[in-house]
Amino acid sequence: MALLADYSVAATPGRGVLEVYDADAYLGDSAAIDAAEQQVVAGNGYHLYLLNLQPAIEVQVTVRIWDTVPEVPAEAEGHVPVSIESETGILVVNQLEFGPAGEMSLPRPGVYEGHTWWSGRQAAADHYGSYLDQDTEDWTFEQTRSYLTQCPAHERYVLDLAYTRGPESLDEDEADL
Repeated sequence: MALLADYSVAATPGRGVLEVYDADAYLGDSAAIDAAEQQVVAGNGYHLYLLNLQPAIEVQVTVRIWDTVPEVPAEAEGHVPVSIESETGILVVNQLEFGPAGEMSLPRPGVYEGHTWWSGRQAAADHYGSYLDQDTEDWTFEQTRSYLTQCPAHERYVLDLAYTRGPESLDEDEADL
């Protein structure tokens, strides 16, 4: 199995959600967000939502494109199968409250399938919870930032994907819109 592309970015999960989507996919999907609440990561074909347990500590989002998707590593705390279609060949990693964290050019437009796995999710949430338990009323922004960045766990989400087919073409009625 060969790694064809690899992209990582740090992102802040404002409101506890991060998105990965095709550069032309603009509308969100509340049903997919609801599904992510149950299974951590869910999507609608063009969007993937990564549900975090905390809204303030940066997490690492990695998208890896393989010729064949590897097995989920032993250190993963959880994983789910995923699929995402990119008509543009560009995936965006978005922070709900702060805008795009970055974007990745795929080897080619199309449908990519595989799995998403994560680690450090609960530990980062526990660290954020310990911050909330503090008497922080008189803390400066720098003190808060320092406390949150000293999180002993590194929350990480990895999308291991492989190209499966070309993008769905628009039918004539959709193309006229």
